Amino acid sequence: MPSSDQEYLLNSQYRDASNLNARIELHRRFSTNKYSFNRWVVDHFNIPRPARILEAGCGPGHLWAQNADRLPEDWDITLSDFSPGMLQEAQKNLRNRNGHFTFELFDVQSIPFEDRHFDAVIANHMLYHVPDRARALSEIRRVLKPGGRFYAVTNGENHMREMPELVKKFDPGAEDTQGIAFSLPFRLENGGQELAQWFSTVTLHLYEDGLIVTEAGPLVAYMLSMPTGVVTIGDKVPEFTRFLEGELAAHGAIHITKDTGIFEAF
Repeated sequence: MPSSDQEYLLNSQYRDASNLNARIELHRRFSTNKYSFNRWVVDHFNIPRPARILEAGCGPGHLWAQNADRLPEDWDITLSDFSPGMLQEAQKNLRNRNGHFTFELFDVQSIPFEDRHFDAVIANHMLYHVPDRARALSEIRRVLKPGGRFYAVTNGENHMREMPELVKKFDPGAEDTQGIAFSLPFRLENGGQELAQWFSTVTLHLYEDGLIVTEAGPLVAYMLSMPTGVVTIGDKVPEFTRFLEGELAAHGAIHITKDTGIFEAF
């Protein structure tokens, strides 16, 4: 399933936060870097006070929920998503949080704000889902004030590379998904060059992390949250679970690479 298939993303993958939450849970429990990724992301923000901020594709709002204790009161934060279900999740997760949040349903390819409106725009693991990124980046550039920052989080080619390797070991005849990360249309390896068409300064910050997984269940849930996982193991969940349990018994843990970072552009 193409990563930018909008009908699939809206009606299946991101209809609500259940698939995303399964993936987040694996990272929460088994990441080797115990410093929260979402707090690390905010560490890299260079945003003035006061400020108007837009997050495009906010999902369930975890970026802000995990940083609610340190958000300046004079940040006016607009959270947007093209999925009503995701926006509802964000509203629920932030209902008791400090900070000034507004919620807007729209597609980043057509941002309903005037020129030079925001001091910062954030796109957290979402640009690779956008069919027309040139249009989206043009809109982001348009609504940013002069000198405003754009922050784009994405993955690299090596991210979770052991997952398709495990599937192949389990079922050598399974569909080859090894090249999925490499084929992401916006990734660490090519994102800087793409952003340089719109911004004069682009800097990449890398997050050092990995997974040491000691339970089969969260790995199975992760796989089933992905369209490729549904295709390759959907009707073989008990067998795949036993296979993973055998790998854990033999090796003690399953080590998985993480390859993630944030582009800062202005």
